[in-house]
Amino acid sequence: MSSNSNGKQRSHKAEMLLERFGKKLNRQVAGSLVACVHCGLCTDSCHYVQTNPGDVTYAPAYKADRLRKIFKRHHDWTGRVFPWWVGAKSVFTDEDLEELKDISFGKCTNCRRCTINCPMGVDFATFNRMLRGMLVSVGVMPEGVAVVSKDQWEIGNQMGVLKEDYIDTIEWMSEEMQIELDDETAVIPIDKENADVVYSINPREVKYDPRTISDAAKIFHLAGENWTMPSEGWDMTNFGLFSGDDDLGGAVSGMLYDKVVELKGKKLVISECGHGYRSTRCEGPNWAKRDVPFEMESSVITMLRFIKEGRIKVDKSRNPEPITFHDSCNNARSCGLFEEPRELLNLVCEDFREMYPNRVEGYCCTGGGGAMSMSEYSGRRLKSAKVKADQLKATGAKIVATSCHNCVDGLSDCIKHYDVGMEVTQLVNLVANALIIPEKPVIVPVEKEAEKVVAEAAKLAGKRVLIVDDEPDILTFFSTVLEDNGAEILTATDGEEAVQIAIKEHIDLVTLDINMPGKDGGWVFEKLRTTKETQTIPICIISGKPELRRLIYERSVPAPDGYLDKPVDEDMLLRNVRKIIELAERGELASISTS
Repeated sequence: MSSNSNGKQRSHKAEMLLERFGKKLNRQVAGSLVACVHCGLCTDSCHYVQTNPGDVTYAPAYKADRLRKIFKRHHDWTGRVFPWWVGAKSVFTDEDLEELKDISFGKCTNCRRCTINCPMGVDFATFNRMLRGMLVSVGVMPEGVAVVSKDQWEIGNQMGVLKEDYIDTIEWMSEEMQIELDDETAVIPIDKENADVVYSINPREVKYDPRTISDAAKIFHLAGENWTMPSEGWDMTNFGLFSGDDDLGGAVSGMLYDKVVELKGKKLVISECGHGYRSTRCEGPNWAKRDVPFEMESSVITMLRFIKEGRIKVDKSRNPEPITFHDSCNNARSCGLFEEPRELLNLVCEDFREMYPNRVEGYCCTGGGGAMSMSEYSGRRLKSAKVKADQLKATGAKIVATSCHNCVDGLSDCIKHYDVGMEVTQLVNLVANALIIPEKPVIVPVEKEAEKVVAEAAKLAGKRVLIVDDEPDILTFFSTVLEDNGAEILTATDGEEAVQIAIKEHIDLVTLDINMPGKDGGWVFEKLRTTKETQTIPICIISGKPELRRLIYERSVPAPDGYLDKPVDEDMLLRNVRKIIELAERGELASISTS
């Protein structure tokens, strides 16, 4: 503890925060701190305020005043001479810092809608991010922010994805694409030098949604692009933007830049992630303090160019459902990516409907600013999501598309919480679905084809598969397909029955639905993984609820050995079941090797 000139005790953390404030203060922040005239226009623009009427602590100007008081007290002459007149106030205790944490992390997603609506040009989001950075520097932050930042510092990506898991996922997606396109040249190149395009992704794609990787790969392949994905330094997301930690921001963006230079790549294409695009293309060079010797662009622009240049052909009738579009705050308000997504949607969808307001005036998905990692503020976040839920309902659309993985999660939570009844997808999925794949005549000698069929059938001969699903049609379909290919089938329609069968019987593979009455698939999955008799049984999740994927992968047990979204056709079911059993026999499944 130390004392100020009035003899009041100040904690060590408070001292350190004030010292950090002086170092971080710049002309942009100082200008915003003195420019506010408290007109209230920012208040009307904030989704937190709209869902918390009467609570002034959510108003952007009120939140900004908490930092402005400190600025007045320590860096503005009026606060030193007339502190009572200008409302100057310092911080002294750790409780004061906790209040600032609650304001900067818990009551703002840094969406910048208030900034756009300020007639004085006050950039609330910029100094709110600065306040976050000051707090982080003294160890005051939500637990989720600390965990994610630690993963990026130590492992190199914000979800702690290990290199071997990343490579395994890429290779699996590559094999899937080869089979789907029936083309041995359809591969995902890794660490290919002198490529025209180096493709960087969000760790969420590896951990929760690898179909976005395979869809992008299919587009690159059919466009004839000379491209690659890096084996390391591939994470284009950057939690430094959310935490306010410029050192983290510079280190993460620097790793990606270094890898592109090492591979001699000509252009960095950034997959669909709002904060990843902003961090990598717009903010990263400043944080890393370096010039970037290659071009950078969003994959949205890349896909649009492929269509305009005739490098890929699409059929919009393959996306006939009414679709609306959500503008990612970081893509739109902060980086000006407004028209390209809409132009692309009109090329690949039959019924595109605008959501109002949109573009620069669009509302946050409520998952921005790192809010998805701060579980202690989930209640506030979901309450504020009513603004977005009402927007979505008003469109009458069945699908909402967005060009941001963070928004996928934020919108999914919003839709589920308010029972909106919509699906969430991304532009890459819609483009891939609309692709016209050129027919490739293949002549295979009859005897070779027969040998292939026999070899594939042998993979399931004598294997015992437990199918867990409460839908009779699914049980019948899966059972018929697998039995016809030599497997012995057991079935269960509820969770407890499934666990008992798995314990008593010798099972080679479990296919597991998530959404079931009683004990759901999540309970079954964790029970199988933690029971001695069943912990080495390979498990393939087959679910019609993509939004539940996080509930499986976020558990503290080894991840499933396969994950398929319904509907599943015969070829997809057989291909994945055979692959999992083949890897299990070779001892190459992560769940088995770590049990």
